[in-house]
Amino acid sequence: MESTKRLAALRERMRREKLGAFASLHLPNLRYLTGFTGSAGLLLVQAEEAHFYTDGRYREQARLEVRGAQVHITGNAGLYAAAAHRLGRVRRIGVEAPNLTLAAASALGGKEWKNRLLPTTGWIEQQRARKTPDEIARLRRAAQLASGIWPRLLKEIQPGKSERAVAARIEFELRRAGGDGCSFEPIVAAGARGALPHARASAQALRRGDLVVLDYGVWREGYASDMTRTVAVGRASARAREVYRAVLEAQLAAIAAVRPGVPAPAVDAAARRVLRKHKLLRYFVHSTGHGVGLEIHENPRLGQWTRRDQPPPVLETGNVITIEPGVYLPGWGGVRIEDMVHVTDGGAEILTPTPKELLEL
Repeated sequence: MESTKRLAALRERMRREKLGAFASLHLPNLRYLTGFTGSAGLLLVQAEEAHFYTDGRYREQARLEVRGAQVHITGNAGLYAAAAHRLGRVRRIGVEAPNLTLAAASALGGKEWKNRLLPTTGWIEQQRARKTPDEIARLRRAAQLASGIWPRLLKEIQPGKSERAVAARIEFELRRAGGDGCSFEPIVAAGARGALPHARASAQALRRGDLVVLDYGVWREGYASDMTRTVAVGRASARAREVYRAVLEAQLAAIAAVRPGVPAPAVDAAARRVLRKHKLLRYFVHSTGHGVGLEIHENPRLGQWTRRDQPPPVLETGNVITIEPGVYLPGWGGVRIEDMVHVTDGGAEILTPTPKELLEL
């Protein structure tokens, strides 16, 4: 049923743009439109029919999973050549520009591919941004699973433990709790390394007085979770408490700004106003948040908007986003606090149940 609705929405966009066909290659989009969870496929959508192409490894899997499209198993010709054969004389073919190489474009569109293929960006991703109740339930369960390992994880935060050991414990506990793996490589950054927003866990040992940034997530039922907490090893310094309070205040201000109809950059601006007040804005080096779903980073993006050729994205009921301001002081360390938030008719529903007070372990 969901595949039928999603394909119908895509066909309506195709009709408005006067396209004879649309080719989707991006695996999260294939899963969204058809249910296919394999690693190789191409979906060709036309006004009255849809065709899904994959190779022999996925013959049985495609038969079981794909909905809304006729399945074709390609031989040596490959996905693009097989789809090109069906396109025949179709002149306007929409393609996902960010996911199409020149070689694939040539194979799909033939010698006249530059005239036949219409590059598009974000058509299906825009559909995916507004989650159904079933998707929200899956995202809630993923967030709860990730939060559920938090008490066990805290026992690993002690002097002498390496960042890598803590990261390994995160992965182990998520799997043991029923997750399908980490939705991204866990970030464990202690002390001065906390000033690296995307630090890779290293052999560095945790020391008393360190702040430790822990950012991790899990895949569950095809959907991702994402959360960040910052804790202190032993007693936190006065400066650490000051920075932590500022980041928490910024995060709560951003959450309070969330409601349908609000431009996404306005949520980012709410966090920045607080950090500016605390004279920490220059140390906030990324956006306030992003959508979460079939990918760990997806629409809508909650950052500063500088484009003048189009309006900024606007929050809608059904969006699931992160709110994650951070402060990163070179040579000192960092603080980031992140929750997953569901945009409801009444505002923000926080999906991450983990407490946010500064813990001194």
